[in-house]
Amino acid sequence: MRITLLTGKTFDLENAFDFAIKINISKQAKRLTLRIDAKEKLPVLTLPPRCSRRKAYEFVMEHKDWIKNNLAKLPQAKFFEDGEQISVMGKLYQISHQPARRGGVFIEEDKLVVCGEKEFLHRRMVDFLKQVAKKELMALSKKMAGKISRDVKNVTIKDTKSRWGSCSNRGNINYNWRIVLAPKNVISYLVAHEVSHLAHQDHSADFWSCVEGLNPAFEENRHWLKVRGKMLYLYV
Repeated sequence: MRITLLTGKTFDLENAFDFAIKINISKQAKRLTLRIDAKEKLPVLTLPPRCSRRKAYEFVMEHKDWIKNNLAKLPQAKFFEDGEQISVMGKLYQISHQPARRGGVFIEEDKLVVCGEKEFLHRRMVDFLKQVAKKELMALSKKMAGKISRDVKNVTIKDTKSRWGSCSNRGNINYNWRIVLAPKNVISYLVAHEVSHLAHQDHSADFWSCVEGLNPAFEENRHWLKVRGKMLYLYV
């Protein structure tokens, strides 16, 4: 396989490994090191500038079992499936794949009916949840902003890999679509967090006081998002 350096150069090592790998040449590196990038699910090799290709190759081969074992320990990506029960804005629904029906994805009592072929189920669910997020988080953000005499200009739903939300000083708020899968009080905390930035563009004591005023149990909800929120990121 071809190993690509972050500098744009390549190592031609056809069929050397049965896994992808990133190589980073660092001026600060004193020796070869390996780590696992959990978000990209890739091993990363860091080497000093003058390290030879042969030495880099041998180092990776020596640690091949370590790489494979640690990659195997990483949580696997999740895809929405027929029969799965999920929470949407705090309410539980069961995904019901009904290929003969038409209408994309829609709510029918306590079910999320997904129409069309099975191979499109996951993508249609993601699109549906993004639409729900846009509508519901816009309404909730405006409501909370009104409580602190602020105004939300716009809400954008994103597919970020490490941030749940962000707020600009112009009144624009971004949310990760996956937050709609969290418990209702956790969603409320995130909205309170971002809305509070409309009044305080920092994380000062005044900021956290504002968050608490909007979401009294914010510490508990913040902890849930920090500890259990990573499970929501498994949905790709």
